[in-house]
Amino acid sequence: MGSGPAPLRATTARTLTLTALLAVTLLGCADAPRDTPRGPAPRTTTPQELCASLIVHWADITLDGADGRDAVHLDYQSMGLSGDQYEILRAVLDEARAVQLTDGPEAARALTAREAGRRCAERHRQGTPTGGPWR
Repeated sequence: MGSGPAPLRATTARTLTLTALLAVTLLGCADAPRDTPRGPAPRTTTPQELCASLIVHWADITLDGADGRDAVHLDYQSMGLSGDQYEILRAVLDEARAVQLTDGPEAARALTAREAGRRCAERHRQGTPTGGPWR
């Protein structure tokens, strides 16, 4: 008794409405560029920066001597250094200790940062060094 056409129209209307909403949603997504960054690009630490950061960290610990550790008595692997980085640390510490005695701790820290940066840049000037598995 009249139940056929009205429910059919309601179902058709709902289907058309849902189809229209889905189409609008999909079209809106299709227009958005997919390769456009949404925020600032992440910054990567270069091998030179990482090397210098590690050298400065361990040199500071050694020069401070506050916690009783001396980096030159630790194993380079426990410090997360390669053999070459350890050699840089030892050379920088030799120079920094001499400067610390004559010019004080701030001068030693300045020398440490400068020399670590210079020596690590030199180490990586041709790209990533390859001197064997422990270098």
